[in-house]
Amino acid sequence: MTTSLADEFETHRPQLFGLAYRMLGSAADAEDVVQDAYLRFSRTDRATVEQPRAWLAKVVTNLCLNLLASARARRERYTGTWLPEPVVTSDGTLGPLESAERRDAVSLALLVLLERLTPTERAVYVLREAFAYDHREIAGVLALGEANCRQLYRRAVQRLAVPETRFAAPVEQQEGLVASFLTAAREGDLAGLERLLAADVTWWSDGGGKVRAALRPIRGRDKVLRFFAGVTNRIEAGAEFTTAEVNGSAALVGLHDGQVFVVVSFEAHDGVFTQMRGVLNPDKLAFVGRQLAGA
Repeated sequence: MTTSLADEFETHRPQLFGLAYRMLGSAADAEDVVQDAYLRFSRTDRATVEQPRAWLAKVVTNLCLNLLASARARRERYTGTWLPEPVVTSDGTLGPLESAERRDAVSLALLVLLERLTPTERAVYVLREAFAYDHREIAGVLALGEANCRQLYRRAVQRLAVPETRFAAPVEQQEGLVASFLTAAREGDLAGLERLLAADVTWWSDGGGKVRAALRPIRGRDKVLRFFAGVTNRIEAGAEFTTAEVNGSAALVGLHDGQVFVVVSFEAHDGVFTQMRGVLNPDKLAFVGRQLAGA
């Protein structure tokens, strides 16, 4: 592959990674897909590729579709709750997130909801919502009829059924709430934590059977507070917590000896947290660990 073609591929790499990540909910798998696309691009006669962006998007989408079938089977056997891999987004890894809609499109909450869709529905939804492809372009990527793509998109929207208020908290409010949560947790201020939690707050944790974590969601303010109290007693000495922009919103990152051991994301509404998701599976923290280390 010539240098010029390699450079051309690099101009598309961020978008290709963003596409694969949204399709798969896995940064590690997204990296593998993008590398596979690079190898295919390097072996292809350049004269046959009239529009590299469209050609690469089609290759990546179809590689993801192949992976999703096996991924769904693995997730059905997954120990405890399956959550997507967190990704630091302040460095532009998932593209510019200058609007609330763009931030919502990469949130862990929405990625969890996307698991409701069939692989093809997910592809149509991601291409339409995240990359503003029109239905004709989507039809070209998926080798489907344009009318069929419209129908798949409508079905995906209906199946997601995302309430308009689900992601209502502005970024500044999220950051303030997370900072307040961290302060209250450091000071052991249970009353302060209680004020930050909705009565029906839910905590989800993903340990993947690799580390100790709640296997089922914990629902209700009192139960979540008791859970936090128990977890606090088990956190190793020397652990540090900081905030970072993860999947488009403020999150907590826990580190021990420089290694990330948990990332907690939040959903907030009316000034309190309604959903909290903690990723503890070390396999899912490798990518965000490299990001924070600047690797």
